[in-house]
Amino acid sequence: MSEHDDERTASPAVAAHPRNGWMRLAGEFARFLVMGGANTLVAYAVYLVLLNWMRYEIAYTIGYAIGIAMAYVLSSTFVFRQPFRRRSAMRFPFVYVAQFLVSFALLRVAVEWIGLPAWLALGFAVITTIPVTFALSRWILRAG
Repeated sequence: MSEHDDERTASPAVAAHPRNGWMRLAGEFARFLVMGGANTLVAYAVYLVLLNWMRYEIAYTIGYAIGIAMAYVLSSTFVFRQPFRRRSAMRFPFVYVAQFLVSFALLRVAVEWIGLPAWLALGFAVITTIPVTFALSRWILRAG
């Protein structure tokens, strides 16, 4: 079985082996981190550019919306290797609505309470939400 085979094409004995499940999960998480890094760079670049003309909250919201679209495409095709489905496409933004609300609150805490500069605070907010975002994305895309 190659690293790119899906558990649905493997024999039941191979697919059921716990090590194969952990290896697949680790591969997905590694791809999620790569995708998330690329996605974050794009959204962060938009955020930094927009900071020249607007408050950090608005700049973050616009960059975040662009990131949601990019995340769905890359999560489906690259991370979890699932076909595009209407149901998952409609449910997927809810992962990022939840992440948005948590990271928005963390962004405000980082800027207003901790005193981090706005350009650095976003990194703090994003890193703290990675595990939950991975789990929710995986659940939605695998469930279809």
